[in-house]
Amino acid sequence: MTVQIVAFLRGINVGGRTVKKETLKAAFEDLGFKKVTTYKQSGNIVFESDSLNVCEVNRKIEEKLCSVLGYKVAVFIRTISQLNCILELEPFKGQTQTNSSFLVTLLESASSKFPLQLPLTIPKSTAQVISTNGTEVFSVTHGGGEGALPNQFIESKLKQKATTRNLNVIREIVEKTKT
Repeated sequence: MTVQIVAFLRGINVGGRTVKKETLKAAFEDLGFKKVTTYKQSGNIVFESDSLNVCEVNRKIEEKLCSVLGYKVAVFIRTISQLNCILELEPFKGQTQTNSSFLVTLLESASSKFPLQLPLTIPKSTAQVISTNGTEVFSVTHGGGEGALPNQFIESKLKQKATTRNLNVIREIVEKTKT
């Protein structure tokens, strides 16, 4: 059985760590994954795998990227089915769109309880954490800007790695897999 998977890479093409799409695509193809495509420049790789063991897939990708790039890259795996579930949750229902961004922070592992009362405005930020489903944390930013990203705050509070994507990026990735 083939599974459609998205690997979200943390810290790719930011902070001077530029990686070409072709390099990422080749690394994934070397691992035997099929129909490998990259999406935007932010480390989103869509592929098909015959393995249903996402932990094993995740480990192989991290090892391969470390070998190819020369440094560790945190990888966050979600199946297209899991991303569809996020979209169906409608975690931002009732939130206004005007000058706001809706963000999904993917967690390294499930967190049964967010340690703070929600909703929570992140200090020195325009971001507000509004909910969580255990494996993702949902935030809204008002006015945008790089300082609005909740990733560092969420990592420090949950004591685990995370990566954040705009909900529109997730929606576009899911839509692209339907064609």
